[in-house]
Amino acid sequence: MTLDILTALVVFAFVSSITPGPNNLMLMASGANFGFRQTVPHMLGIGIGFTFMVMLVGGGLVQVFDAYPISYTALKVGSVLYLLYLAWKIANAAPINEGHGKGQPMTFLQAAGFQWVNPKAWAMALTAVSVYAPDTTLWAIFLVALVFGAVNLPSVSTWTILGQQMARFLTNPARLTAFNWTMAALLVASLYPVLFP
Repeated sequence: MTLDILTALVVFAFVSSITPGPNNLMLMASGANFGFRQTVPHMLGIGIGFTFMVMLVGGGLVQVFDAYPISYTALKVGSVLYLLYLAWKIANAAPINEGHGKGQPMTFLQAAGFQWVNPKAWAMALTAVSVYAPDTTLWAIFLVALVFGAVNLPSVSTWTILGQQMARFLTNPARLTAFNWTMAALLVASLYPVLFP
């Protein structure tokens, strides 16, 4: 991989990791509701889970989907249903310090598993592998995954910090509820490209 291609890959990884999408919206909501420290497992689950996803996609998982086209439809339906469920959970979340256990931050395994039904993660992984590792050599796939792993965590951390800073404004229960419902609505809106390509 030439320096020009590597630079382009880093830029692609940064832009696709820092822009709004299901992961970042959920991290902002988690940062606002539960704080940075409680959201760290969620952030690590995204970073490590997505890096692992890139390696599997590059390693041949795409061929499985191509061989069984119905799997794309199943993935799409599963993604939509799960994102709607998560939007409902966000809309009804309450800060962990309120003590009534109405919500809790996503765990590492939940966040890592979510990558497999996250439409933006699939688009990022497929684009990264096909554009920046077209020869699908093990080294090229590993490098693409490594770049995403290095760029992703600082990018998603930004959204958690933003949410945590917003928590200062969200001390009023009505404002927190409005924020959570707004985040839920934006998460549902992120499904638009999936439902209407």
